[in-house]
Amino acid sequence: MLTPGIGAPGQQKVIPLPPEFSVPQAGQDKQECENAAANRGLRPSAQFSRATGITVLGDELYSHHPLCEGLSAAPLPFILVCKPASHPTLYEQLVHRAVGKDLHHVSHRYHPTKGLAIDTYRYAPQLPLRTTADAVHGKWCELTVTTAQGTCLSHKAFVTQEPIPKKNVASLVAAGRTRWKVENEHNTTLKTTGYHWEHTFGHGQPHLAALLATCNLLAVLLHTLLDLLAAKYRLRRRTLVSRKTFFDDLRALTRYLCFASWAHLLDFRLQGLEVALPLDST
Repeated sequence: MLTPGIGAPGQQKVIPLPPEFSVPQAGQDKQECENAAANRGLRPSAQFSRATGITVLGDELYSHHPLCEGLSAAPLPFILVCKPASHPTLYEQLVHRAVGKDLHHVSHRYHPTKGLAIDTYRYAPQLPLRTTADAVHGKWCELTVTTAQGTCLSHKAFVTQEPIPKKNVASLVAAGRTRWKVENEHNTTLKTTGYHWEHTFGHGQPHLAALLATCNLLAVLLHTLLDLLAAKYRLRRRTLVSRKTFFDDLRALTRYLCFASWAHLLDFRLQGLEVALPLDST
């Protein structure tokens, strides 16, 4: 299954979206690939195409011609990971670009905790994703982070159809790198913080695994929205950071005590932790 989410540069939280299941389609026996599931989820009738102000992010698996063609037709802006091994045509064309004419670069120096570092951005317009005449063309950009001595600390490259003006290349790369938040803040949360994501409890039953996985995602969505919108819940999370502790306490309390409401339960827990409640908290 694909587990999309809404993320933004500078924001730690990722809001889960409805999943797209990779399953055999009508008349087919084989399991479909992730690209096919992604294409289906991005059709005009799907959730993403109805939204505005959304840029689709994805790793190298999704930055190939069929999906880029579908995104262009939607139309949906995209920023997708682009590596030389999987995009030989694009990088072959890039070699022939003249610096300062149709290949540009800009550098920024800054001082992190471990000394001077240099961010070098390169970007170029209108590069084909494949050799055919109907190939989708995209803009390419990369970020290379080096030390003052020239040691490479990090390298990321993307293909996009978004404009890349000189003053915007850093923010565009930052948006592209937000894709990793879905993996780190969303998928890792599902796997390691008590949601039992790697065990779906749907053994032997058609659709049961998908149903229970969706319920898990609904739980994560609810907890994320509470963290964003509910002051008492945020206060409890700051006091007891671990989600596993939250689940353990919830199971123990509701097994032996009856609470009139969710607010009553939160108040009880905060009082037990001797945390002062804000006057205007909800």
